[in-house]
Amino acid sequence: MNVLSGYRVLDCSIAMSGPFAAQRLGDLGADVVKVEPVTGEWQRHTSAGGAQGNKVNVSFLSLNRNKRSLAINLKSPDGKAVLLDLVKTADVFLQNYRPGVAKRLGVDYESLSVINPKLIYVSISGYGESGPYVDRPGQDLILQGMSGAMLSAGRDGEPPTPSGQYLVDAVAAYTAFEGALAALLHRERTGEGQLVQVNMLDAITTLQMQELAVFMVGGKPQERSAEPHAHVYIRAPYGAFATSDGFIIVAFPSMKRFGEVIGEPAFLDMDDETDTWSRRDDIYAKTRARLVTKTSAEWLDLFRANDIWAGPVYGYADLVADPQIEHNQTLVEYDHPTEGRVKTPGFPIRFSKTPSEVYRGAPLAGEHTEAVLKEAGYSDERIAALAAEGAIGVGEAD
Repeated sequence: MNVLSGYRVLDCSIAMSGPFAAQRLGDLGADVVKVEPVTGEWQRHTSAGGAQGNKVNVSFLSLNRNKRSLAINLKSPDGKAVLLDLVKTADVFLQNYRPGVAKRLGVDYESLSVINPKLIYVSISGYGESGPYVDRPGQDLILQGMSGAMLSAGRDGEPPTPSGQYLVDAVAAYTAFEGALAALLHRERTGEGQLVQVNMLDAITTLQMQELAVFMVGGKPQERSAEPHAHVYIRAPYGAFATSDGFIIVAFPSMKRFGEVIGEPAFLDMDDETDTWSRRDDIYAKTRARLVTKTSAEWLDLFRANDIWAGPVYGYADLVADPQIEHNQTLVEYDHPTEGRVKTPGFPIRFSKTPSEVYRGAPLAGEHTEAVLKEAGYSDERIAALAAEGAIGVGEAD
């Protein structure tokens, strides 16, 4: 028994933020029905990093486990009618259409809440449902640029520093996931469904709670330094430093202790709360000169022995082989019918009584259309007729 067993989610989203949020609900046991075009969702046909699967693209595979696929042609009246039938018994409806598209399709909250007043309707957009930017594309890197976060790291005068992850998409996904859970809790208490709106711009802005408070309340400008300091609002030394065989992270140590360990006399009399701000570049340069003299392992052993915060700089090969990752069972493995043995990040929350599990890999397009419609009361004859007219797509059986 999973924590969301018995709940049904209709996932009408594409790309990353919506599918990732829906996958989280599926990881907790919800029956997530991915509603996609008869030809399959866009992500099935677009690779990330050039990685192709056998029948399922790696990007799609990573964001759509624990779902069933229902292939529908929403431009067909009969296809749309099928979706509206399913809405009657759904708990959550999730979409990330551009603002206005859901209304044109007749699947906006106002329309669906008439059919099912208890429905939790989660809408994800780039900038909000209205306003001057409503028609702009909600793309991750564009939103990173708007967020201000790119200028919170790196050198003054050098290009902005993007995140190494699809950060805005991921934050929006988690925000939508939390919103769906909170709305379900409210419904359990009151019986009321509701509209839950999430936008990527607000998600990445509110993620920077501390940074923006330092700027707006504390009055501290966002000033990058000449050296590649890792964050404009954290004192030196703070960043990635080269060693004789790689890189390590050092995070704002006591300057006296740090100076003693690395053999830098200039640090011994520095004040941790004043000099580390006014002399950031000098501290970085001196630290860089010292750390390049030993290996990463040597420095990390010394720092751990002296209670100085430091750590390795990993690539993905290092990360997936890390013993803590293995201990935590962070990565999950399962067999997929077309992609073979699959290994991906799992669900990060541990429940003592209702653990998450991978019970289904990413579906093939329309793989579960027949099963979902039979559960909704459709006869074999009606399903065959809908498939023949192109209102639905019928793929491989369960």
